[in-house]
Amino acid sequence: MGEIKVPELAESITEGTVAQWLKQVGDYVEKGDYVVELETDKVNVEITAEESGVLAEMLVGEGDTVQVGEIIARLNEQGATVNTPTEQPKASESVKKEEPAKAEQEAAPALEQKTTENQQKQWIIASPSARKAARERGIKLDEVPTADPLGRVRKQDIEVYAENKATVQKEEAKPAPAPRASKPVQPEVTNEGGEKPVQRIRMSRRRQTIANRLVQVQQTAAMLTTFNEVDMTAVMALRKRRKDKFFEQHDVRLGFMSFFTKAVVAALRKYPLLNAEIQGDEIVLKKFYDIGIAVSAPDGLVVPVVRDADRKTFAEIEGNISDLAKKARDNKLALRDLQGGTFTITNGGVFGSLMSTPILNGPQVGILGMHKVQLRPVAIDEERSENRPMMYIALSYDHRIIDGKEAVSFLATVKELLEDPETLLLEG
Repeated sequence: MGEIKVPELAESITEGTVAQWLKQVGDYVEKGDYVVELETDKVNVEITAEESGVLAEMLVGEGDTVQVGEIIARLNEQGATVNTPTEQPKASESVKKEEPAKAEQEAAPALEQKTTENQQKQWIIASPSARKAARERGIKLDEVPTADPLGRVRKQDIEVYAENKATVQKEEAKPAPAPRASKPVQPEVTNEGGEKPVQRIRMSRRRQTIANRLVQVQQTAAMLTTFNEVDMTAVMALRKRRKDKFFEQHDVRLGFMSFFTKAVVAALRKYPLLNAEIQGDEIVLKKFYDIGIAVSAPDGLVVPVVRDADRKTFAEIEGNISDLAKKARDNKLALRDLQGGTFTITNGGVFGSLMSTPILNGPQVGILGMHKVQLRPVAIDEERSENRPMMYIALSYDHRIIDGKEAVSFLATVKELLEDPETLLLEG
């Protein structure tokens, strides 16, 4: 009998949560097939079978926490039976002696039909967590409706069925309402101690990790934020002139992120402490530029990394960001996509944010926040003003190693480069 274990995930990850079983008991599994999806602190990982066989037993249910190296399922060798129902009683020897061949032929269809019916009753496909929930509530699995196309009963099906059943019983227990007298409608009055509808949603492992890390950063770093604003006129004009030809040549759209990434790299070269981290009583200055780009994914914020951004062209940066964003939306990011960033850029402007104070992505000591581009009146000189596309930008930094002067100068450099994109192209 083969075993399916939780593999080594990454140096900093020792456990995960079973998000979904992709195979069910009784399914045949080929070597290399995906069997179960694990949710870790950073990404979801699909575990494959290392040998072929029939899935005989699932030792953990969806939502359970498992450790690296733990056995979570067992496989029978190909051809072995699994979870077969009790065999039907054999025909008596006297019947066999009287009509051996004929009786066997006539009994076979009926026996096959009866066995199939018993198997359907006794072996309804359900996850271990669903079976446990059903036992605890005294619910029969064959009574539970499920929307799963394969008829699999999941824990949430049990919970919905139990809740609906309790509601029906509660309604049946209520006395018939008395006829209402005709009177003015009064406002609804609710007792202070009365129950109000709530919904409890278990935090995903990734959301728990995000929450813990953000709190940890605020508790361990001396975080401060400084602001500036950028006139986006020149960048937007350049994009307008070049976007069609850029797309024809590179098959990727020219966005703001490549401009900001290039500006950040140039500013980091000028102010290297913002491309560092603190390890004990030492400052580690990083001589490479792996820029994290914050992306909103279905299960929470993730920060995939554009490697060696200083060596990449605008097209390569835009292509990398597009690919990483798609992988994040499809929940296909690998651990290597998220590790080792030196500085982070986050763009709340895509959601309409006008200004915010981004939180550091530890152990990094700097993060740049982009915001919504908005037309605002800007003084051109003492006598003239114009409406210009303006963006507030924010730099949060760790004041333990970065002084205010350096942070403000860094942000001013980013502003100057973006307002003069030709210089930015030369810097790149």
